[in-house]
Amino acid sequence: MNRRTMPVTAALAATAALLLTACGSGDDGDSKDKDKIAGADQGDTKKSGPPSEQPADKAGRPKITLPEDDVLVFEGGKTGDAKKDAVLGDNAERLRAVDAAIIKGDAEYKPVYFYSTGDAAKSAAQSIQSYVDDDLSVTGTVRYFDRSVSFREDGSARLTYCSDETKGFGKNRKTDKTLKTKVDKDSYVFYDTRLDRNSKGVWQTSGVTSDRGATQCQP
Repeated sequence: MNRRTMPVTAALAATAALLLTACGSGDDGDSKDKDKIAGADQGDTKKSGPPSEQPADKAGRPKITLPEDDVLVFEGGKTGDAKKDAVLGDNAERLRAVDAAIIKGDAEYKPVYFYSTGDAAKSAAQSIQSYVDDDLSVTGTVRYFDRSVSFREDGSARLTYCSDETKGFGKNRKTDKTLKTKVDKDSYVFYDTRLDRNSKGVWQTSGVTSDRGATQCQP
């Protein structure tokens, strides 16, 4: 299976999150309280863990470590716009945190909720737990490209990007066997995300929609 081909329960959770986001992605403050889950309030809580590999900041960004066989490549580098670069950086750390949670088999892994809030936090937890329930982990390389940031009048950010999962796969947690299939159009995914800056200056992802096999992400 391609790495991001979710277990059935995770796919259902992602679909539900897409519908919720489409209906109310602007209500980040209230949805964070209504959809609170174990660990999901960590984005607004002072962190006591180790410092980030990045320069120290007041937000206390957590250190996230991935094994050597799990590689995330973020193309594009810095834009030269500090605000846009902050959005790109915090989104990249969220994606790394989700991978780390799946690999650790821990749906309550705190860094996920440091960078996620609202519907995005809820769907991340459900997706990670589905991998755990199905004894699956992840391995290989996923490339993120065509990343573009814009800002809305309400202060939120819109980040769109593509992922190339042709070299990223699922892995059976019990046997350590990598699960591979042929590369096809569904190996490429388009993401449209909303991020909101919290009181500590962290750009938390609050809504995510995706389109697997999207034309604009094909090689």
